[in-house]
Amino acid sequence: MSKFKFIISLATSALLFISCSEADHQHDEMNNGKANESAIVQTTETNIESALVILYPTEGSEANGQVTFTKMEDGRIKVNAEVYNLTPGKHGFHVHEFGDCSSPDGKSAGGHFFTDHDNHGALEDNMTHVGDLGNLNANADGIAKVSFITDKLSLSGMNNIIGRGVIVHEGEDDTKTQPTGGAGARVACGVIGISK
Repeated sequence: MSKFKFIISLATSALLFISCSEADHQHDEMNNGKANESAIVQTTETNIESALVILYPTEGSEANGQVTFTKMEDGRIKVNAEVYNLTPGKHGFHVHEFGDCSSPDGKSAGGHFFTDHDNHGALEDNMTHVGDLGNLNANADGIAKVSFITDKLSLSGMNNIIGRGVIVHEGEDDTKTQPTGGAGARVACGVIGISK
C-alpha cells in the first residue's frame, strides 16, 4: 500500500513540475512577444526634471562632451550641448533609438528615435523624427556649443528620451536626405540618464 502511495505521489509531483514548466514557458513567450511589439520606452514618472548624457568618442575619433536636457515650466525641453575635438563646421546631432554605445562605430545606438513620424527633417519640423536635433556648429578650435528649447522631446511618456542614445556625426545634417540627413559616420556616442 505504501508503495502505491509513493507511486501516486511521484506521479503527482511530475505533473506539477510539467505544469509549472509549461506556464513559465508561456510566460516567457508572452514577454518576448511584448518586447518585440515595440522599442518604445515609456516612463510614467512625470516628475523627472533633468537628464544628462556624457558623450564618448567612437573608434578613431576624439570628440567628447556632454548634453543636458531640462524640463521647463511649460513642459518643453531645454537642450544645452558642449562638444569638443570636432572638425570645424556643422555636425549632425540626434537622439537615437537605443542607449547602446558598445560598438566601436556607435551603430549599436540604432537609427534616429521616432514615434509617430518616420521621416527625417529639421529640428523645428514636428512631422519628423523626435530625435532630429539639427546640427552642432564647431568653431575653429573644434568646440561646439548650442542651447535651444524644443517641444519634440520629453522626459516621460511617448517621446521619452531617458535611456536612449545621443550621437554626434562626422558631417552636416542637410535635414532632407532620408533617413539620416547624410551626416556620415558617428564620432561621439552617449546614453541619456536621469540627473539630479
